[in-house]
Amino acid sequence: MEQRHLGRTGLRVSRIGLGTLTWGRDTDEHDAADQLKAFWEAGGTLVDTADVYGGGEAEYLLGQLVERLVPRRDLVVATKAGSVPDPDRRFDGSRGHLLAALDESLARLGTDYVDLWQVHAFDPATPLDETLQALDIAVSSGRARYAGVSNFCGWQLAKAATWQLAAPGVRTRLASTQMEYSLLQRGVEREVLPAALDLGVGLLPSSPLGRGVLTGKYRHGTPTGSRGASEILGPFVEPYLDETADSVVDALLTAADGLAATPLQVALAWVRDRPGVVAPIVGARNAQQLAAALSVEALTLPDEICQALDDVSAPVHRYPDQDWSTL
Repeated sequence: MEQRHLGRTGLRVSRIGLGTLTWGRDTDEHDAADQLKAFWEAGGTLVDTADVYGGGEAEYLLGQLVERLVPRRDLVVATKAGSVPDPDRRFDGSRGHLLAALDESLARLGTDYVDLWQVHAFDPATPLDETLQALDIAVSSGRARYAGVSNFCGWQLAKAATWQLAAPGVRTRLASTQMEYSLLQRGVEREVLPAALDLGVGLLPSSPLGRGVLTGKYRHGTPTGSRGASEILGPFVEPYLDETADSVVDALLTAADGLAATPLQVALAWVRDRPGVVAPIVGARNAQQLAAALSVEALTLPDEICQALDDVSAPVHRYPDQDWSTL
C-alpha cells in the first residue's frame, strides 16, 4: 500500500487507515484480530482508535493484539482524548484531563508511546493554549511522537496550527486533523481544508463511505444486521438516508458499473485522492468487509468520473466561503 507523509512532517502512514470505533463493542477479539492481520499483510500501517471507543475496550483490544499478531514497529498507532461521558460537558480539553487520559490510553494499549495523539474535539471551556500545551508535554516527554486535532472547524484549526507554528522548536506543530469527509459530507472543503493545506496539516477523513450509505446497501431499505439497523448506530446513519444521498449513490452505481468496480471502491478512491487528504479511516465489521475496502489500492478514478461525482455532490459555497471577487 502506498505510504504518504502526514502533513508537513516526516511521519509516513498508509493511505488507508484502519478504524476501531466498534472494537470491543460490536467487533469481538476474533474479528478484530482478522482485521488487523489482513490490514498489516496488505501494507497498512495507520490504526486509529480513541479512549472512548467501546468505553476503552477498543484500545485494550488493540493492545492485546499488537506484538502477538503484528510487530509494534510496523504500526502507526493513533489515539484520541478529550471526549467525556458527561451530559453537561461533552469535551474536556484541560491539560490535566488530557494528560491523565493519555496515561490511561498507554496502559490499555500496553505501549510506552503512541505515534499520533489527537485532541478529540474543541473544548470552548478551556483556553486553547492550555489544550495545546498538553500536546507539547506529551511529545516532549516521549509519550507521543506526533500530535493532531479532530473535529476542529476552520477557525479553530487555523488558530491552533498557527499558535503551534509561532514557536518552532518549542511547540509541536500539528501533523493532522481528523474530520468527517465523503461524497455525502463535503463541509470541510469550505474552510477546514483550505486552512489545513495552507498550514501543512494532513487531513484524515473519518466516515469516508458516508456512514456506510455510499456502499449502496441502503438503496432499497435498511438491511438487517447493518449499522443503520443498530439501536446505537442507527441514528448515526439516518441523516444520510435522504434524496440527496440517493442521487449521489445513483451516480456512484453508474460510475462503478462503467469501471467494473463497486460503489464502495469508487467512493473511497474519490475521497482518498482529494487534495490535502492523507488517509481515509475505514471501519469494518469483519475482515471480508475490510478486504473490500483495501482492494481500492488498485483503483485510480479517471478525471471524467471525478468531475461527474464532484458535480452531483457539490456543496453550496457562498460568501464568505470563497473568493468574494468571483461572486
